[in-house]
Amino acid sequence: MDRHTTAIHSDFDSLNRMKPLSFLSEVALRELATGLRSANFRTGEVILSEEALGTGVHFLLWGVAKITCLNRSDRRVTLALLAPGPIPEFLSSPISRWHFRCEAHSNCGVGSLGWDQFDAITRSASPSDLRAFHENNMMQWYRWILGFLGLDLRERLLFMLRHLCSIFGIKESRGTLLPVFLSHKDLADLV
Repeated sequence: MDRHTTAIHSDFDSLNRMKPLSFLSEVALRELATGLRSANFRTGEVILSEEALGTGVHFLLWGVAKITCLNRSDRRVTLALLAPGPIPEFLSSPISRWHFRCEAHSNCGVGSLGWDQFDAITRSASPSDLRAFHENNMMQWYRWILGFLGLDLRERLLFMLRHLCSIFGIKESRGTLLPVFLSHKDLADLV
C-alpha cells in the first residue's frame, strides 16, 4: 500500500468514528476521505484563521484543537477545546474585533474540503441528516454561550469541566479521567 492510500485509509478511519457523520454510507465516507486536503499541525500552530473557518468543511482528524479569540485587553484566550470531529464554522465579519481562530492544542491532523465538494458527496443523504450535521455545528456555539450566561466563576469552572469530560473523558471506577493536559492558564481562559 502506498503512502497516499495509507493516508486515505487513516482519514477514512477517523471520519468513520465521527458521530456527526454517521449518516453517511461507507462509499460516501471513502469519497470524503479521498477528497480531503489533510495537514498535520504542531502544538501552538494556527490551523485556521477566522476568515478560513467559513470557507469550507474542516475536520479535526486526531489530536486536540482549541478555539481562541482576542479578549477586551487584546490578549488571545482559549474559548473551547475540540475533540476529533467537525470544526465549528464561524460567521466571519469584516469588522470582527475578536479575531477567532482554531489552533493546535496538541499535535493534530486536520482535513478540509470545499462546501461544493462536501455537498456533492452528501447529495444522497436525507435533508434531515444534513440539517442535523449543520445543527451540530450551531449547538457547539450555543452550549458555549448558554453555559456562561449568568454563572459565577465556580459554576463556569464546573460547567467547563463537565463539558470537557463529556467530550474527552474516560469513565473509570473513581469517576471520569480527563486525559487532556490543561494548564491553570488554559482553565482560566476557558472560564
